[in-house]
Amino acid sequence: MLNVAIVGPGLVGGALIEQLVAHAQSPRFARLPITVVGLINSKKMALSSTAFTAADLAQWQTTLLGDSAQPADLSRFADTLSAVSGGATAVVDCTSSDAIASLYPSWLVRGLHVVTPNKKAFSGDMSLFREIEKLASSPLGPSVYHEATVGAGLPVLSTLNDLVRTGDRIIKIEGIFSGTLSYLFNNFSAPGASHSFSACVAVAKANGYTEPDPRDDLNGMDVARKVTILGRVAGLDIGTDTLPVENIVPESLRAVSTADEFMDRLPEFDEHFSQLNKEALQSGSVLRYVGFVDGVGGQSSVKLARYPLDHPFASLKGSDNIIAFTTERFPNPLIIQGAGAGAAVTAFGIFSDLIKIAERFGSGLADPKF
Repeated sequence: MLNVAIVGPGLVGGALIEQLVAHAQSPRFARLPITVVGLINSKKMALSSTAFTAADLAQWQTTLLGDSAQPADLSRFADTLSAVSGGATAVVDCTSSDAIASLYPSWLVRGLHVVTPNKKAFSGDMSLFREIEKLASSPLGPSVYHEATVGAGLPVLSTLNDLVRTGDRIIKIEGIFSGTLSYLFNNFSAPGASHSFSACVAVAKANGYTEPDPRDDLNGMDVARKVTILGRVAGLDIGTDTLPVENIVPESLRAVSTADEFMDRLPEFDEHFSQLNKEALQSGSVLRYVGFVDGVGGQSSVKLARYPLDHPFASLKGSDNIIAFTTERFPNPLIIQGAGAGAAVTAFGIFSDLIKIAERFGSGLADPKF
């Protein structure tokens, strides 16, 4: 039995609850029982010594975290979960909070497993990363899984972990890690494309592909966090503070006060982006915004780069992610491609990590994972 508690059950957490309810009603549940016993948001929390019912979970916003719910208290939440009997317990952090991420060591010390799509603990302060790594390293202790921090539900980190653990030598990892920037440049930089850069950004924003302020995508920091995570899992000592990141927000627009003002003024720079695109196309290439982990030469980076038309990155469609692993055993890159964003696929990545914990605990086999 694996008991699950969800911190920050918003869009992704709600999708995870739906998947866990469907699992509980399937024949798979008998072999792999996974139940929800706790929910907490910024204001309310609900805890149970037994599984919440499917009926309660179907209306969790009103039944479990409604007016009658207890006031949120993360410390009491963790203490109560650590005393739950009848199997292992995993805390799923569905927030993007630095403060929540800083609590992972205290959860691990209590014997709680941690599963999360939150990138902050694995791309931020190195001392926190090392502390989590140490606490999750014992074959008998709790584990930390964070597949969904890079590529949502794509098997990116699990593939990298397998490469590292089998002794393969990582030469480079290169990829388009942002669904937003994938969509933008797949539509802006392609043979025959005629839309201006600002128009592509406006369409992406209107369709919900960007953050409310598109500068949070265009500044490259989300990609930098993913590159940092990949680099650290590969054994590199890197961080977002030392990683060269190309911010493609025009310098004079970085300090404007609102997203609306940024969008209003972005057309002033269409000629700049058009010229970059023209030069790429004239050389038989397209523009793509990529993250690069250099496993050999220490030149990891995040930047706007050119790729020839016959390169896999050039033929990408929609908002897909694509990641290429070049290793000693895979000199022709091992490529993973697919949807790298969205509530359902992110929840799938979390759910797959929960299954790994449930299988590990149920079998009694030591399969430490970080």
